[in-house]
Amino acid sequence: MTHQDEYDEERVEPAPDAEPSWFPGNHLPEDARKLGLTHHVPDGALLEFAGSLDGAKPYHRITAWVLLVVFGLPVLFALMRLLQAL
Repeated sequence: MTHQDEYDEERVEPAPDAEPSWFPGNHLPEDARKLGLTHHVPDGALLEFAGSLDGAKPYHRITAWVLLVVFGLPVLFALMRLLQAL
């Protein structure tokens, strides 16, 4: 009798014409593709980079936090300027 782990899954083979997951543009959400974003434009490249981060890896989590700070601080500073002007 063999014991099967509850997380075991059957191996799924990719379609023969599918590109490997490490090719550019494979981490973009479907909605972004519908909007016409690709890895060639800055917004699409940023989305693809963020989509390729893996939460299980510590350096990827650190990178995600750094990105959050980099894009969040200008918004915070703008809000602080608005509140100061009132």
